Amino acid sequence: MKLYIADGNPHCIKVLAALELTGVKCDIETVNHEEKVVPHFSHPVLPVLLLPDGQHLFSPNSICQYLFDKSGQTATDATNQFLEWEATHLQVIIAKEAVSVADVVLWAALYPLISDSGFDAGELRCVRGWFDRVCDLAECQTAAQRVLKGKGVEALKTYLQKHPVTHTQHRDSPTNNTEDEDAEHVMTVEEIEEAAQVWSEGLKGSPAVTEKKHPILPQEGKKNVLLTSALPYVNNVPHLGNIIGCVLSADVFARYGRLRGWNLLFVCGTDEYGTATENKAREEGLTPQEICDKYHAIHASIYQWFQIGFDFFGRTTTEHQTKIAQDIFWRLHERDFLLEDTVEQLRCESCQRFLADRFVEGECPHCRYPEARGDQCDKCGRLINAVELRNPQCKVCKQTPVIRSSKHLFLNLPKLEDELVQWLDKSTSAGDWTTNAKHITRSWLRDGLKPRCITRDLKWGTPVPHEDYKEKVFYVWFDAPIGYLSITANYTDQWEKWWKNPQQVELYNFMAKDNVPFHSVVFPCSLLGAQDNYTLVNHLIATEYLNYEDTKFSKSRGIGVFGDMAKDTGIPSDVWRFYLLYLRPEGQDSAFSWSDMALKNNSELLNNLGNFINRAGMFVSKFFDGRVPEMLLNEDDKRLIAQVCWELKQYIQLLDKVKSVTHDYTQRFTHSRQGNQYIQVNEPWKKIKGGDGDRQRAGTVTGVSVNVACLLSAVLEPYMPTVSHTIREQLQAPPTCTSAMLQDTGTFICTLPAGHRIGTVSPLFQKLENEQIEALRKRFGGQQPEEESVKAKTPSSSSAAVETKPSAGAAQDASLNVNADPEKAKQLTALVAEQGNKVRVLKTQKAEKSAIDEEVKKLLDLKKQLSLAEGKNPEPVAPKGKKK
Repeated sequence: MKLYIADGNPHCIKVLAALELTGVKCDIETVNHEEKVVPHFSHPVLPVLLLPDGQHLFSPNSICQYLFDKSGQTATDATNQFLEWEATHLQVIIAKEAVSVADVVLWAALYPLISDSGFDAGELRCVRGWFDRVCDLAECQTAAQRVLKGKGVEALKTYLQKHPVTHTQHRDSPTNNTEDEDAEHVMTVEEIEEAAQVWSEGLKGSPAVTEKKHPILPQEGKKNVLLTSALPYVNNVPHLGNIIGCVLSADVFARYGRLRGWNLLFVCGTDEYGTATENKAREEGLTPQEICDKYHAIHASIYQWFQIGFDFFGRTTTEHQTKIAQDIFWRLHERDFLLEDTVEQLRCESCQRFLADRFVEGECPHCRYPEARGDQCDKCGRLINAVELRNPQCKVCKQTPVIRSSKHLFLNLPKLEDELVQWLDKSTSAGDWTTNAKHITRSWLRDGLKPRCITRDLKWGTPVPHEDYKEKVFYVWFDAPIGYLSITANYTDQWEKWWKNPQQVELYNFMAKDNVPFHSVVFPCSLLGAQDNYTLVNHLIATEYLNYEDTKFSKSRGIGVFGDMAKDTGIPSDVWRFYLLYLRPEGQDSAFSWSDMALKNNSELLNNLGNFINRAGMFVSKFFDGRVPEMLLNEDDKRLIAQVCWELKQYIQLLDKVKSVTHDYTQRFTHSRQGNQYIQVNEPWKKIKGGDGDRQRAGTVTGVSVNVACLLSAVLEPYMPTVSHTIREQLQAPPTCTSAMLQDTGTFICTLPAGHRIGTVSPLFQKLENEQIEALRKRFGGQQPEEESVKAKTPSSSSAAVETKPSAGAAQDASLNVNADPEKAKQLTALVAEQGNKVRVLKTQKAEKSAIDEEVKKLLDLKKQLSLAEGKNPEPVAPKGKKK
């Protein structure tokens, strides 16, 4: 085992003390507190215990408990509760004679406070006594000395400044009901009666459906929302992480906002200038403009398939971009917010030009990673000045560049810092910023801002209009965010009504966390310095990173699913949307998993959501001739309606505040779970066969259930728009039902009254089979196909020493393989899945055995046809010695 610790980190004190007290043998290594020890983590975490099997423990309390367990001192239930308490609440102080793992953990947690000589214990003398008792242990003194180096509390200052306190994340809830996510809200009698009354009133006076008219412009008296998604680089195909990190997250909120009746404009486009584009053009033998045209079309096609509902998807290589960027530049220049300075840059004498950051690679000066870029190291994540790289190489010709001087312009961020801080305080307190966005912004401000270069020695970019810099272009991070303005200007010549109207417009930015400082510091400073009444961001929503299985996405190595590949998997875009939103990395990095995707599809979509909607609709068709039956509500029905209404209000309050904006509802599907339970308890398939009272009860349960299904179509619209539309189409729901239930504070109403005729109900989802998932995992895993691998290892027939005669079964398989029909197999695979769903639905509904047997027979026949189309033997060869 190996324990990694860092100087000045108070969490390391507790694990060292636990190690000393338990006597467990373990190597110890002190590392820099910014070093990433745990693979695939986007941020450094210490202490870390490397276990013999190669796994990592990175929770300090878990490490302590592991060490005590390994020494034979198994934690009691009470001790475990203290550990949980220390990690979350820290509200009750323990005082016991014996030293347990909880004492060590709490002592170390309180060390920065109580060990300070200036700390007055006051009424907490028992706490001071307990603390001193643990401090007197030689093992604890040794641990503190090793981390603090004799400097006392002063040694903790650097760590505590760079690592602000993080809070344990609970499900956000306006009612603070976070004790148990799955616990039902206890309804009062008044709530139940009010919900039932409103439900019974139906769609009376509901808002009419209005068609979207372009251009969308701010309106007096409306909530005017300007929504942007970080502009994707044009030089590559976006992978799943790129898609969920900005455009898909923003699309969910845009669709939700429109349902709420907001006046909303959603713009995005490709970021087309800069080094990355020049690099790609050189790789593909095209001009930068040709690369932009090619990949802009690819991006647009991918987002269209994923059903991203931009109001306008533009690009930055336009006249409007040049005009607006140069105007902002001159306004900054005239107001003395620009500086001139000479900087050292790497120049390739072979290529006869200065090398921009992305044109140079070398060894990271911090972690020695050999393939660090000229602006950032992908391994340790630290920002780099290209001249700091060790053994740098020009990416174009692989020659070693030399250091030369070049004159550049800088945005004087220190001069704008006071105004920026004043604006940030207002925006972050009044707006909805994600926690990581606030932390990243504060970390930039903590050490004071520094001037930032806004020009580059490139050809492909927005030209700098200054005579002394006519050979240069604007640096991409000055230029790219201005793309939001220019794209809006390409959408409407009245763009200033959105971008120079902070009194009427709320601006939402969606992005991955690496884009945060440019949207929260650099871009706002540019607009503040321009002094032209620009609209600044009110709500900044940032995600962490999405990885692929246990590694990173890599186009060159064929690892991971990229946007243009998703549609070729045969999995509908709504299922992709659902799963990406299910695991959206809101608070920490997450990872795409094929097995998990299949599990969530088959359990959450097929067995939970799809099963409920199909059952509700089928009961109407089968038992009530396709018409919604009369509903006479009893107390249980009213309670369900009230509970569903309460959940709807939580859904609205969370999304209004951009809390758990996308994955919270997909992770719970509360309404369908409530509906399934309601049906299961009331058993309408049994009651329909009883007397008049039972038949009436079956009708009420069926009617309420199909109305819950209609509500689901509304709340699912932001997540799975096609599924949502299909549900309403099958139920023939009125067009106003979604807006009626989601506007104002949210109301569950009877949108399908008694007598309403529904359409044909059919399964919404298909099962993802293990064979299909394994094939996809293999296809996107960056591994050599097994057949090719075997073929490569097998001697050719001409060099074989002995010719072996195939068995009869093998010969039969070979002849069948010749007749394989991949296209037909693809069609049959879909039919098999559809028929399988039909059989499952019939079994769930407890249909007549003869009806089930008939459909099973059809399923077996389809499977036989599929085997033939795949070139397989539909009848397995019987083993020797056994009857077939």
